[in-house]
Amino acid sequence: MIIGIPSEVEPDEYRVALTPAGVRELVGAGHEVLVHGGAGLGSSIPDEAYTDQGARIVDTCDQLFGESQMIIKVKDPSQEEVAMLRPDQILFSFLHLAPQPHLTRQLMETGATCVAFETVELPDGRLPLLSPMSEIAGRMSAQVGAYFLEKMMGGRGVLLGGVAGVPPANVVVLGAGIVGTNAAKIAAGMLANVIVLDKNLDHLRALQACVSGRLTTVASTSLYIEEYVESADLVICAVLTPGARAPKLLTRDLVSEMKPRSVIVDVSIDQGGVAETSHMTTHSEPTFVELDVIHYCVGNIPGAVPVTATFALANATLPYILELADNGVIGAVSDNDALARGVNIMEGKIANQAVAEGVGLPHYPLSSIIPFNL
Repeated sequence: MIIGIPSEVEPDEYRVALTPAGVRELVGAGHEVLVHGGAGLGSSIPDEAYTDQGARIVDTCDQLFGESQMIIKVKDPSQEEVAMLRPDQILFSFLHLAPQPHLTRQLMETGATCVAFETVELPDGRLPLLSPMSEIAGRMSAQVGAYFLEKMMGGRGVLLGGVAGVPPANVVVLGAGIVGTNAAKIAAGMLANVIVLDKNLDHLRALQACVSGRLTTVASTSLYIEEYVESADLVICAVLTPGARAPKLLTRDLVSEMKPRSVIVDVSIDQGGVAETSHMTTHSEPTFVELDVIHYCVGNIPGAVPVTATFALANATLPYILELADNGVIGAVSDNDALARGVNIMEGKIANQAVAEGVGLPHYPLSSIIPFNL
């Protein structure tokens, strides 16, 4: 199979979808890898590192998309990239389609098979391709929250960990999955007063066991969310239902009751955001103020640390890339239930129920689209 690795075109996106080690594995398995010139530079990977392992550098995206049978990206495709997709191609990337009905319809019209990193799901519910980026985003959310609480950044002027005689900041984390767990660990490590809310008591028990005595866990209800958010200096939104829109747990009314110049870090913004007041921002312009609350809603938080993020993502995706390249999409999803759950669009139909519900379009089970039993 011919595999294409384009340069990422989203603003402030410096990650790349494949490392030289991945090139070696794919070439060794008999596949051809095309890399857009300069694609790895943002992650400190020069073109020569790819060519040394057998990749071929191409000068234009038109050529890369035109020759490739499978396109591997980090972020969802731009309008120009969508226009270059063909029915016989596989797109394997983060997609986050539930809050993007326009992009979803455009991808359906291409006829390409679109497999989303974030909905590849193991039988036990783990998300192996989303997890490494969730770890990074969670850890960074506490860092950036602390930074934007500083007075010169427009914040309340509160030190996350306080000092002797002065209490620490109140940090509320909504969600105790991978993002929330990592956010809570870093915030607790910075000596903040951390409260984590989640409906899943097993997640709360696991978190409390590893950070015992340094945070408080609370079973999530609307009453408790209101109570803790109103007294928070920093709220980290880390709620995820795979493939689906994020629930709006922070209403405008609740945000208006928060402390002046407190901070919301809405890590869930890729799926539409947890706060009604949130909208997507970039690393170049990461924040905005709404109802006197600072909102940080960057959609590609790990893009700020591309060397770490690229290698972490590539470690996770490579086995699945190899499986798709070796067996084709039908063979791969027939043998791998996790990959089957990753298929969002095939033959112009939405195969993921959460995505279909998010965009308000019909859902077609994958078994009804292709001829095999899942």
